[in-house]
Amino acid sequence: MALERMNHEMEGPGSAEIGLNVAGAELRHAEVSEKKGGQRSAPPDLKDRTRDFALRIIKLYSALPKRSESQVIGKQVLRSGTAVGANYREGLRARSKTEYAAKLNIGLMELEETLYWLELMEKAGIVSASRLALLKAETCELTAIFVSLIKKAKTRAKLESRKHKVEEGTE
Repeated sequence: MALERMNHEMEGPGSAEIGLNVAGAELRHAEVSEKKGGQRSAPPDLKDRTRDFALRIIKLYSALPKRSESQVIGKQVLRSGTAVGANYREGLRARSKTEYAAKLNIGLMELEETLYWLELMEKAGIVSASRLALLKAETCELTAIFVSLIKKAKTRAKLESRKHKVEEGTE
């Protein structure tokens, strides 16, 4: 019963469109604009999306059976799944494009770990595959978005470094 409620809550309003177009999501979220003073602003809904992802992870954990194996794995997914948004937001406050990419890379690693724990929950029979499908799809979409943002940030950091070297006359 609790898992049925959790699945309904995780689906929430607008979730039908979440799992449909990873490429579209990448394009929608790939731009991170520079504000005055070098501070980056988030794609309009990625801050919300990573927060909502964390809330869905919290709901999953709250609905897990109280058996020890469920709780141990649940705490792991709770830790990694809620760290994604925190690392993303830290990256937005980064002092450089390199630091921004590093923070996003930590978020990417947390997404990979989250997916691992979700798969383990499924294979161990703790939560059914159908109940985890949307959450796993969102994990994969966020992974694609983070990869795109990291690649773009690294490219920009290299270009900025070359530009700086040319201006100094060292290249």
